[in-house]
Amino acid sequence: MSLIVNVMNMALLFLVLKMSTEEKSEEGGETRSAPKLNERILSSLSRRSVAAHPWHDLEIGPGAPMIFNCVVEITKGSKVKYELDKKTGLIKVDRILYSSVVYPHNYGFIPRTLCEDNDPLDVLVLMQEPVLPGCFLRARAIGLMPMIDQGEKDDKIIAVCADDPEYKHYTDLKELAPHRLSEIRRFFEDYKKNENKEVAVNDFLPASTAVEAIQFSMSVSLEHLGSLRGVYSAYFEAINKNTILYKL
Repeated sequence: MSLIVNVMNMALLFLVLKMSTEEKSEEGGETRSAPKLNERILSSLSRRSVAAHPWHDLEIGPGAPMIFNCVVEITKGSKVKYELDKKTGLIKVDRILYSSVVYPHNYGFIPRTLCEDNDPLDVLVLMQEPVLPGCFLRARAIGLMPMIDQGEKDDKIIAVCADDPEYKHYTDLKELAPHRLSEIRRFFEDYKKNENKEVAVNDFLPASTAVEAIQFSMSVSLEHLGSLRGVYSAYFEAINKNTILYKL
């Protein structure tokens, strides 16, 4: 029995070493390590994760859905439309806004959420200062802005930075100045007009509705990622099992 165990352990060791295969470089003939398969897939779906993905790997936070982590994609005052590249997890430049408007507040997404458009839930965060794209912060939901973008539902969570002394005490949209909400509405109604794209913004909804929307999108994401993990787990188990049996 001990002999069989030793053989299996050696086979497992060989498999791990095999995954770090070496390839010849074109110049000089020296060897270098080739990228492992698990470095090219979402870390949340592999057992030997290397790089974290902000959508799937960043914790939403223990206070969710009321207080949650969110990732900033677009800086307050920017005309650059940054967005998450789902494949790499990096923030990419999507376009420069066609209109002479800028984002009125920091804009991004809530990790570990999933919406009808197969994207994470969008969030607009009110705070004093602009935040660099790719950073994450704690936010409190104070309302929801129902929006239809080219015929598709594209709601936005309105939030405040939970660690900004000027904004952290807000708990609902009704506490904001009416001009602030008009400014937000006008931006989203106008920012795609010069692209001949139609956007409709409906009446803002209270914090309780925003919290419900976040909770629902968290549940959808959890169910979706759970099914994907099951597929990847079975896939890697099959590969490992077949390789070990073949080597033995």
